[in-house]
Amino acid sequence: MQGNLLLLDGSATPATTDNVKSALADGKLLWLDIKPADPDGIALLQDVFGLHPLAIKGVSDFGQRPKVDDIGNCVYLVCYGVGGQGQDMVEVHLFVGDNFLVTVRMDHCHALDTVMDRLGQPGGKLPPNRPPRLVLAHNILAALIDSFFDPLSDFDDKIDSLQEAIFTKTTNEQLQQLFDMQRWLVNVRKLVAPQRDMVGTLVAGMIELPGVTAESDPYLRDLYDHTIRVSDAIDSYRDLLSNEMSAYLSMVSNNLNVVMKQLAIIATIFLPLSFLTGFFGQNFAWLVGKLGGLPTFLIVGIGTELVAVVGLYWLFRRRHWIGPGS
Repeated sequence: MQGNLLLLDGSATPATTDNVKSALADGKLLWLDIKPADPDGIALLQDVFGLHPLAIKGVSDFGQRPKVDDIGNCVYLVCYGVGGQGQDMVEVHLFVGDNFLVTVRMDHCHALDTVMDRLGQPGGKLPPNRPPRLVLAHNILAALIDSFFDPLSDFDDKIDSLQEAIFTKTTNEQLQQLFDMQRWLVNVRKLVAPQRDMVGTLVAGMIELPGVTAESDPYLRDLYDHTIRVSDAIDSYRDLLSNEMSAYLSMVSNNLNVVMKQLAIIATIFLPLSFLTGFFGQNFAWLVGKLGGLPTFLIVGIGTELVAVVGLYWLFRRRHWIGPGS
């Protein structure tokens, strides 16, 4: 079994079965972090902590949506955070009991490691004048929820950069980037929305964490406030991405209109030229016999074509189809 064991007094010990049993026998509040839940870890949760069989099954079945459930001797929570420096989501199963708190995860979670390191340092123990069980759970849940803020801040910068690039020059890579960003945001929203409802359930008191008192209500409201901020940010970025998609399509449409206008102008200029060359190129005896010589060629042949081009150019400029303001 791989994991860490942290006691309330700030001391960290190896996560062995004997150490866990000793801490529980002494009545010390402990935090056991298991990664991942191998057969030894599952046996420890079942035999030592006496968790409900449904909770044991849930630990073995990752990929669940955020939820909270009262399973008898503890409260079972499934919550999500950002795993590391990237944007990958990590699923954390949390068991909050009277004198223990167990977290189970499959992947690396920078938020949990940071809390564990901070509490395991000298002087890093929980405040003695506050409800320790809830403060510990608050630290863990707050770390998971707050882990969304940095990726969302980077996401905001990406939106600004992409917007500038779209208005500078549209490319197919920008469209792919827009789809990737929308896909990531949709996946995050699928996790944050039920996680917000989960925290709301705790705030409303529908399910109470062990050790909850009137003094602990601000901690739960603080969690709910952070979750609402994350949810609002996701909704705002979703609207911004929709606007950027509309801007991208508008820019592509405008560029297409410019190209079509240029092609139409070229076709319009060559239309009278094609008519003139086709008309005077007819092999009728009168045309061949009457229209001849260099002056006639320059005046009638070349001159009419130049007059047509200059006339069309003047007309396009007058209507602002070409030149400044086109």
